[in-house]
Amino acid sequence: MSSLLRLLLTKSDAPGTRNVQRDTVALAMDDGTEVEVVRVRDPRARRLRLSVDERGARLTLPPRASAVSGTRFLEQHRDWLAAQLRAHAIDDLVAPLERGVTPALPLRGTMLPLRWEPGRYACVAHEGDGLVFRHTGRGGDAALRRALRDFYEGEARADIGGWLPRYLPALPRAPARIRLKAMSSQWGSLAPDGTLALDLSLVLGRPSAFEYVLVHELCHLVHADHSPAFWAEVEARFPEWRAERDWFRIHGRRIKAMLRLLSGPSA
Repeated sequence: MSSLLRLLLTKSDAPGTRNVQRDTVALAMDDGTEVEVVRVRDPRARRLRLSVDERGARLTLPPRASAVSGTRFLEQHRDWLAAQLRAHAIDDLVAPLERGVTPALPLRGTMLPLRWEPGRYACVAHEGDGLVFRHTGRGGDAALRRALRDFYEGEARADIGGWLPRYLPALPRAPARIRLKAMSSQWGSLAPDGTLALDLSLVLGRPSAFEYVLVHELCHLVHADHSPAFWAEVEARFPEWRAERDWFRIHGRRIKAMLRLLSGPSA
């Protein structure tokens, strides 16, 4: 088996656990709705912090902060939270995966029509100009989400396999392996052992943006930092990188949110 094929066949490892405590708390909003906020007590936190991203609302508390102080902090920032949740809303683009109902799925910057039909096991496949989701009719939503994640990972690895041969010959070495996983804020990373990690949601966006992230991380095999020398390597291989960086600033959070909504929090 070639080294390139081994890279493309390497599956994502299970994410590591963090020494934190998590629960959820419901916050009543001014419009009468309730928002579920993930409450995280993190030993590394130094202050109360409220954030909103593709995972939803998150309240981080330092170890000595009381639950009452956290609730008061949420209430004080209710208006800010409502504004952030509106900014991150993606209801106009995609809905949660629902057996036999979801009409389309995002892939490579477009929404592809989706047809549902019975099958021996859950899987997603290309069919004509759209997709077909085959399912047994049994099992829970978790099986459907796993099938969708497997489909997206296969599509992402196919894209990477088409791009890598163009860039590997000019690099000092190849990545030790390639992992695809949901990343909360980053788009990619290169570990000291040579493992290249890429955000699975990249396959939902436009292919040129995905390719830019791959090139960016490959260039870290030449320079581990973000020095001018590093950016010169990126420029030489991918001159259009600035346009892709701007694309992420506008659309990045949405594709992360779409992946999470469709494939669940464990994606």
